[in-house]
Parts: sequence; C-alpha cells; structure tokens
Amino acid sequence: MTEFTLHDKDTAPAESKDLLDSSIKAFGMVPNLHAVMAEAPGLLEGYQQLHQLFLDSSFDDEETTVVWQTINVEHACHYCVPAHTGIAKSMKVDDAITDALRDETPLPTEKLEALRTFTLSVVRNRGNVDDSAVQAFLDAGYTKRQILEVILGAAQKVMSNYTNHIANTPVDKPFQKFEWHKAD
Repeated sequence: MTEFTLHDKDTAPAESKDLLDSSIKAFGMVPNLHAVMAEAPGLLEGYQQLHQLFLDSSFDDEETTVVWQTINVEHACHYCVPAHTGIAKSMKVDDAITDALRDETPLPTEKLEALRTFTLSVVRNRGNVDDSAVQAFLDAGYTKRQILEVILGAAQKVMSNYTNHIANTPVDKPFQKFEWHKAD
C-alpha cells in the first residue's frame, strides 16, 4: 500500500502552507484529510472552497448534514463518517438524524428522507437522475437551486471520500470515538 504524508506547515509544499493556516483557523487543527490533501495544493484549495460554498448553500445545518453523511455512508468513507458525526454535533444537529444516517435507517421527517433519497439517486446514477426522482424532490418542498446544490455537495464529498480511500487517511483523534463501519 502506498503511504501518504500527513503534512504540516514544515513539510507541506509552499503553495499549501497558507491553506493549512486556513484549516487551523477553521478547525483549530489540521485535519488529517487536509494534511494528506496538502500534497496537491490545488486539491486542498478546491476542497476548502467547495466546503465553504456548500456551507453557504440554501440548506440548513440538518440538510447539509444529510447530504454530507448520505454520500459519506454510500461511499463507505471510514474517515468522513466519524468526522461529520463530530461536525454535526458541533452544528447542534439532532443525534437522531446523525444516527439514522450512520445506520441507514429512516430519518425523522419525510422531507429529510426525500433529501437523502434524492442525494442517493444523484450519487448512484452519476447525475443521471430520472424525472420522477427530480419531481419527488421538488414535491417534498425543495427547489431547483437545491437540486444543483446537492451536486455541489457531491463534488466536495467525491474529493474527500476518494482521497481517504486511496490514502487510508487516519481518523483524527477528536473523531475516533465516532468510529464507523458500513453495515454488511
């Protein structure tokens, strides 16, 4: 297995040093995902920008969590599921939502379940979502803007989930207590 460096400001390429400062400012540390991504400054910068753009989307914190964790669980990301469990807690998202996402059980509201279903349709079908899935999403109270924002969230999660699979990124200490494995 190829080992990837967990970069810090001393070992990172010059173009990544300011990006790692941004990580410290945002998270109080350099998350291991960012430490791995620092090897490719463009990847880290793109990921950070998409992260902020998705946080600034029209979704509320619960909906943001649903999109992120739905994709993390679907991709069986050993790193992102625990990390986003901790992030959801910091965002004050109800544990019932987080547990349902992690366990792939029904969400507490039909609207959130419609968001998970649509997100899964986007991911599983690589964007080739049929009209009935789009209409069901709209009928649940979401908008055309939010259809496109699910794609934004998916783009962000592809970057992190795929990086973590290839690099076998170690889960950060604060998130290890939220360890997760996809059910068989």
